[in-house]
Amino acid sequence: MTSDDPANGILDFEMTEGQKAVQVLARDFAEKELRPVVMKYDESQEFPHDIVNKLGTLGFMGITWPEELGGAGLTDLEAVVIIEELARVDPSVALTVASHNSLCTGHIMQFGNEEQKRRYVPDLASGKKLGAWALTEPGSGSDAGGMRTLAARDGDDWVLNGSKTFITQGSVGSTYVVMAMTDREVGKASISAFILEKGMQGFTVGKKENKLGMRCSDTATLVLENVRVPGKNLIGAVGEGFKQALAVLDGGRVGIAALSVGIAQGSLDASLKYAKERVQFEKPIADYQGIQWKLADMATETNAARLLTYRAAWTKAAGRNITMAAAQAKYFASEAAVRATSEAVQIHGGYGFIKEFPVEKFYRDVKLMTIGEGTSEVQKMVIARLLLTQ
Repeated sequence: MTSDDPANGILDFEMTEGQKAVQVLARDFAEKELRPVVMKYDESQEFPHDIVNKLGTLGFMGITWPEELGGAGLTDLEAVVIIEELARVDPSVALTVASHNSLCTGHIMQFGNEEQKRRYVPDLASGKKLGAWALTEPGSGSDAGGMRTLAARDGDDWVLNGSKTFITQGSVGSTYVVMAMTDREVGKASISAFILEKGMQGFTVGKKENKLGMRCSDTATLVLENVRVPGKNLIGAVGEGFKQALAVLDGGRVGIAALSVGIAQGSLDASLKYAKERVQFEKPIADYQGIQWKLADMATETNAARLLTYRAAWTKAAGRNITMAAAQAKYFASEAAVRATSEAVQIHGGYGFIKEFPVEKFYRDVKLMTIGEGTSEVQKMVIARLLLTQ
C-alpha cells in the first residue's frame, strides 16, 4: 500500500508496519467491542454513544487530521483500512466513523479558515462532539440546484430558513455544516456553506428515520426557522459552497468504497465459515462447485474493489485530483458489495434470512452504499463525463 514515484513504474502492495498495526487495532476493536452488540443496536436503533466515545479515544474520529488539532495524524490509506475493518463487523458504526471524518470535519478542514479550524476541529477530531453535513433536502438529492434552503444577509449575520433530510448524525450531532442558497435566481452558483451549532435558536431536529439498514447510524431531518448564524461562520466566500460540496463528496466516496469493501469481506468471511460447516448429502457444501464458484466470484470482486479503493486513497493522500478514482472506487465497490451480500444469503439458504446469522444484516445494510454520497447512476455520469472531456 505504499508506492515509490509512479514515474519509475514500481508499486509496492505490502502494508507498512504502521499500517498493519492500525489494521490490527481496528480489527481487535471490531471483534471485541462491536460483534457482541451488533444486533442489540440494530434492533433498538439506539445510537451507540459508548462505542463512539471509545473510538474517539483511539483516534478514529479524527483519523487524518493533525495531532495539534486533536486528530490522529494518519493518512488516507490508514483511514480506509480502519473503515473496512469496522465495516466487516458492523457497517452502521463504520458509517458513523466515515461520515464524521469526511463530511462535516472534512469540509471545515478543507475550506475553513484557521479560526474556524481551531474553534471546531479539536472537539470533532477527538470525538467529544459529533459532526453532521447537510446538503440533501426533501426536493433535492442529486439535483443540488433544486435546493430551497435560503440564507439571507442581515447586518453581520445570516438568517437561514429551510429543511434538510437524510442527515447522518442529524439528531446526535453538535456541529453542522449546512448548505444554503443566498439567491434563488442565481441558483446553485449562490450555494454557500455555514457552520451551525446545536442549540441555535430556530434550529431543531425533526423526524428520526426508521430505516431498512444501518439502523444504529443516526439519520434525521433538520429544520431551520429564522436561524441567525454569525457572519464568521460562513465557510469561504459566498457562492463557493457547491464547489466545496463536490470536493467533500469526492473524499466521502473513498470512505463509502472502503465501507463497501468491508461489507463484502464480512460477507465472504461468514460464507466461507458456513460453507465449511454446513453438511448436505453427507459432505460440506463447500465441496460443491456451485458454492465454490460463488465464493470465487465474491473473493475476486472484493479484492478488485479493495485495489480501486486503495488507489483512490493513495491518490487523495498524494494531493492529486481524486474525482475519477473516487467515483470508480465507490461505484465498483458498492455494486460488488451488493452482489457479495446477495450471494452470501444464497449460500446460507434459509439461515441467511434470519437474524442469528450476520449476512442478514449485511444484506440490509449494503444497499445504502449504492445510494449515499451519490448514487451508482451519478458515479457513472461522473466517470463518463470525465472520459469524454479528457
